[in-house]
Amino acid sequence: MQLTLNSAVAGLALLAPGAQALLRFSCSQLVVERLDPLVNPGITGSPHVHQIIGGNAFNASMDYPRMDIPSEATCTTCTFAEDMSNYWTAVMYFRARNGTYKRVPQRANSGFEAAKGGMTVYYTPTYTGGKVTAFQPGFRMIVGDPTYRTKEQASKFRQLTYTCLETILTRTGETMDFPKKTCKQGIMVNVRFPTCWDGKNLDTVDHSSHIAYPTSGTFESGGPCPSTHPVKIPQLFYEVIWDTRAFNNPNDWPTDGSQPFVWSFGDATGYGNHGDYMFGWKGNALQTAMDTNCNINCPQLKSQSIAQGNQCTKSATVDEDIDGWLTELPGGMPVTDASGNAIG
Repeated sequence: MQLTLNSAVAGLALLAPGAQALLRFSCSQLVVERLDPLVNPGITGSPHVHQIIGGNAFNASMDYPRMDIPSEATCTTCTFAEDMSNYWTAVMYFRARNGTYKRVPQRANSGFEAAKGGMTVYYTPTYTGGKVTAFQPGFRMIVGDPTYRTKEQASKFRQLTYTCLETILTRTGETMDFPKKTCKQGIMVNVRFPTCWDGKNLDTVDHSSHIAYPTSGTFESGGPCPSTHPVKIPQLFYEVIWDTRAFNNPNDWPTDGSQPFVWSFGDATGYGNHGDYMFGWKGNALQTAMDTNCNINCPQLKSQSIAQGNQCTKSATVDEDIDGWLTELPGGMPVTDASGNAIG
């Protein structure tokens, strides 16, 4: 695996000072398009654009058990070669003074500079010791809600945040909404999923009722899982770095001084931050990694270089322009503020 270990560990020490073991790995971009097999299964052209990483079995219809992801995928963009899972988030756009939109590209994280876009994925088994149960075949989940526009709403979810990067290793000053100042090295979006499972359902209608947070304390402090969700699962965590450096000229920002970035689902506040996951590791690989307390690198798992991961891509199935200067967000999504009012 191509990993600049020293720089990765430097960033990690700032991120998770109490973690004794975890997986931290790069997944390059698979495709960017309007598909969402979790929320809008079978529909080509979901309401908003997503950026997707992981196995190339990703498509509009991925219902289980009809589709077994690790069996159907032939490659993955991730550096752990047995991980055919799919991970995705919405896409960030810059809104210019004239009302046009431009997609913000992603940049590689520290230690993974050769990666083409994508994001960094973490699986942390525990901070305090004890066994965790890896996700099972067919498992999928969502954290966050794209309809939320206020801090009060977003507070339902823990640790869905933004980091304004002064350097590529900045890991302090997280906020729940979009940063209100220019960020020298980009905006890092942090998506952390709940860590307790009901032990029964691989999915639920809302894609989130089968998972929960600890009843007291936090995952990091070893808080207990609720009786309704007694099974401890790894903390899944995404870091997505949006390369806003080309948009840091204040003269290009709105005349009222407000921040200019919006999500592809029309959120100008940042409180609608959310992430999606479909488990697709081969065999018992993830459980093995959790049981052996792999620390960043994991010799028990098969790996591939970042260059090999870069070669795994899919062509978009939705034929539309998502990269030019656009007069509206793809899919015609209206942009709304904290009051739910449309922004022209």
